[in-house]
Amino acid sequence: MTEVQRSEQVLKVSNLSKSFGALQASKNISLDLRAGEIHALIGPNGAGKSTLIKQISGELRPDSGSISLLGQPVDELDRVARARMGLGRTFQISALAMEFTVLQNAVLGALGARGGVFRFLGNVMKDKALVAQAEHALDRVGLSNEAARRTADLSHGQRRQLEVAVALTMAPKLFLMDEPMAGLGAGGSQALTGFLDQLRQEAPILLVEHDMDAVFALADRISALVYGEVIATGTTDEIRNHPEVRRAYLGEEEAV
Repeated sequence: MTEVQRSEQVLKVSNLSKSFGALQASKNISLDLRAGEIHALIGPNGAGKSTLIKQISGELRPDSGSISLLGQPVDELDRVARARMGLGRTFQISALAMEFTVLQNAVLGALGARGGVFRFLGNVMKDKALVAQAEHALDRVGLSNEAARRTADLSHGQRRQLEVAVALTMAPKLFLMDEPMAGLGAGGSQALTGFLDQLRQEAPILLVEHDMDAVFALADRISALVYGEVIATGTTDEIRNHPEVRRAYLGEEEAV
């Protein structure tokens, strides 16, 4: 990827603010996500990371500020419309249908990308194009052999893989990932880190993550969020050695 391509701004967040009563969860947050990169968002618990992701995805409406995707404002669009524009999301807490099979979950993702409405699962599963799209996504994340399994029977790591597969069925222009490493062991984190490193070439990733080993291995840029405010943005080395970031993490993330 050329430097010109990498500089393409896929997501732009400008002066975003959000309050819940007296609590200001987001304070004039500005950041961007560029083609081919992983931009990590770090911060202690309660810093406002998930609240920011919800505003970008359309789940929460900010009090002020603006969001654009590929140069198009999305402030008036709801979560579904933003997803159809290419905003793919994985969740801190799984949003999968646990009683459905792995393939059924992926097919429903593909149906959502088409703009279809879920009525009868049996009819949806007869759509060869949707099934093929879902099977391709499962193959991408290494879950082809698990297609017939009930999602509730998957390991935690496999459910994370399935969430990514569901997002892939929507051919996203960017990914919002909220703590994808949560609950994974060392082996699972390492495998997912390798997959995300490849995935960035298909669509850039705004990554919320507490696993600092994964953050430092993956991120092109890091923004540190403390009390709803971005206190620093920079490369891994710049953030690792930033005095304000070190103070904010003192006693919690001494590796930073």
